[in-house]
Amino acid sequence: MSQGQHSHVDGDERYSTLLNNSNAVRAVTSAVEGTLGPKGLDVMLVGPRGEVVITNDGVTILDKMDVSHPAARLLIQVARAQQEKIGDGTTTATILAGALVQEGVSRIIRGVPASKVVEGMRQGIDRALELLSGRVRVIEGLDDPLLERTVYVAGRERKDIVALVMEAARKAGMQRLHDPSYSLADSIIALENADNEVFEGVLLRQKPIFTRDYLQYSDAKVLVLLDALEPDELDEEVLTTEAGFAQYMDLRNRFAADLERLSALSVKLILLEKGIHPDAEQFCLDHGIMVVPRVSRADLKRVCDMTGATPIRRKALHKDSEQLAALLGDSPRVSYDETIGKIRLASGRRERIVTVIVGASTSEVVGESARIAGDAASALQAAITGGVLPGGGTSELAVSYALERIREAQKGMEAFGFEAVSAALRKPMSQILLNAGYNPLEKMEEVRAAQIRSGSDSMGLDCDTGTVVDYEELGVLDPAPVKLHGLRAAGEVAAAVLRIHHVIKMKEINE
Repeated sequence: MSQGQHSHVDGDERYSTLLNNSNAVRAVTSAVEGTLGPKGLDVMLVGPRGEVVITNDGVTILDKMDVSHPAARLLIQVARAQQEKIGDGTTTATILAGALVQEGVSRIIRGVPASKVVEGMRQGIDRALELLSGRVRVIEGLDDPLLERTVYVAGRERKDIVALVMEAARKAGMQRLHDPSYSLADSIIALENADNEVFEGVLLRQKPIFTRDYLQYSDAKVLVLLDALEPDELDEEVLTTEAGFAQYMDLRNRFAADLERLSALSVKLILLEKGIHPDAEQFCLDHGIMVVPRVSRADLKRVCDMTGATPIRRKALHKDSEQLAALLGDSPRVSYDETIGKIRLASGRRERIVTVIVGASTSEVVGESARIAGDAASALQAAITGGVLPGGGTSELAVSYALERIREAQKGMEAFGFEAVSAALRKPMSQILLNAGYNPLEKMEEVRAAQIRSGSDSMGLDCDTGTVVDYEELGVLDPAPVKLHGLRAAGEVAAAVLRIHHVIKMKEINE
């Protein structure tokens, strides 16, 4: 074997881990690339028992994929981080991460040290984030036309869902939408055989014990119990004695008095974290009190926030009427909706809480509609808090060429990493154009020439006609936080993948 052949083999072995990781990342990226843009298509996910999910939501595809390669799992973390932080833009973030890995690998196998490429990429991403931030358009309010267009794009041009999300935002109000602890997307509930609706209040997922006799109350008092509605318990050993049995009867009588006190306070709805004693069940049926057992902590918190109820333990039921009354919540209307099989608690003046009901005829369709509504709601809230940028990869393309000019003045091998970021930033538009059936290189040059002539980064390509148009005028916009967080997360994961020299299986630990 010649010296040149030896060198080639050594090089292959040297980069075997890197190339293996790169191929795994490429395989995952290819699963979501075809969904990007207005001409993107859906992916059908098939489960082991034949269950089917049809979607073009990046995080759903990646979350449900059967992935075992560790580098591929790192890439999936990009989508999860994007979904948890922003709630939208998972596909673009994944594609960016994949492009950064591919561009980084191409430079490393040409002999550039991985550490230099990674450092250059870090510098390039920092500069790209700075340039993108300088291009942000601020949203002035809920009536800003840029906002509705942003929601329209995130809602995949579903006018019914966009109208639903915009209505919910207006009812929630700007102050609540600016609250970082509030998520409009979390208020979305998908229901089969239901109509689309924005309900001002809370919709409980659990059914009441009784549904036939007590369907609606006005000005209802609400009790929230982080416990079971049952008498205080005694040890079985105590019950075997005469004194223990007398104590048991005292506790039963005390519990009956507690229930009478609740009825006297006009309590009409009791929400329980746990179960209910048969005696309490019969008492509530006789006195027209709606009881909902085993309500989740999250729903109990929402009810308390809205009604002003204080969550209590069972022993607090022994308080006198005045003290107990102060712990109750209020709802102007409590009803059981037989059509959807849910309890409605209308919000009063204390807290404006909205629930967005997304309905469809089948579980597959309603699930996808809810995911679209969630993306639209997340995009709306992100746009309000962080502004918007022209979409379709136009902003990234403009920043890519700006980085090229900066790269020319760079010294040292880090410039190769800088160059990798510039190339990766063109990937979103390139993929959108490819999905629309165009030659990406040719059309991107047309778009870039138009951006230079107009001095605007909002010039993009109409995927129907193939002509250059102004995306901002057409309303093709993305929330700025979606792009900024997506690029940052993509850079972090790409750097982690590129720095891996060996993959070693850990030994099992016997406990």
